Amino acid sequence: MSTVSTAFEKAAAEDRAALVGYLPAGFPDKQTAIKAAVAMVEAGADVIEVGLPYSDPLMDGPVIADAVYHALKGGVKIKDVFDTVQAVADAGAAALVMTYWNPVDKYGADAFSRDLASAGGAGLITPDLTPEEAGPWLEASDAHRLDRVFLVAPSSPPRRVEEITSLCRGFVYAVSLMGITGARDSVSSSAAGVVARIREYTTLPAAVGLGVSTGAQARQVAGFADGVIVGSAFVRRITDAATPTDAIAAVRDLTADLAQGVRRQ
Repeated sequence: MSTVSTAFEKAAAEDRAALVGYLPAGFPDKQTAIKAAVAMVEAGADVIEVGLPYSDPLMDGPVIADAVYHALKGGVKIKDVFDTVQAVADAGAAALVMTYWNPVDKYGADAFSRDLASAGGAGLITPDLTPEEAGPWLEASDAHRLDRVFLVAPSSPPRRVEEITSLCRGFVYAVSLMGITGARDSVSSSAAGVVARIREYTTLPAAVGLGVSTGAQARQVAGFADGVIVGSAFVRRITDAATPTDAIAAVRDLTADLAQGVRRQ
């Protein structure tokens, strides 16, 4: 059983949704990013998505896109991503890399999977990889026993949902709305419907991403989903912080609020 599966099972046994937090590697710098990710684990996050900075982040809103640009300008490398993954794994949480496919393809799917597994990583979330083009990743993830998380959108027709969920391991990423990432004032009304459609085709956990930024919103999503994914709100806390110490404290505080929210009671 993967560390991701274990995390979701533990959350379910405690009558709560799993908390999945995202931060890009190298933002605002490598060490602060690592310390912030570890702080998220210590404050109650079950799974950490370590973002691999990429020059053309099509799905990302301005908050994450700016952070990724900052990380790239600072010279972040794929090794820094693996080092961040290692720190998360050592802290006791499941670590997934969130990445567009091009950097993995350039690195080599098998080599990337080998090095990710060596760092203690659990798998990949691949937002722009379609099932039709996923052959190398399917083979590499099987060879290195990694989880693969694909996305189901509100617009995904039934046959597509069935196809996507059949390829997933760990959990299925339920996109709550059509559009780019970013914290929002309310949870999309389509989120529960996407989760329900996923559950028609798989027993894997369904985690909702895009838009959650507060404990209250996390509690709302935890009422119908197995996991709550938060990204932009964490990145914003780091962006707004005056110092690295303040950034880590802000991330810790937000994680604690969200961890309380996913408890459903």
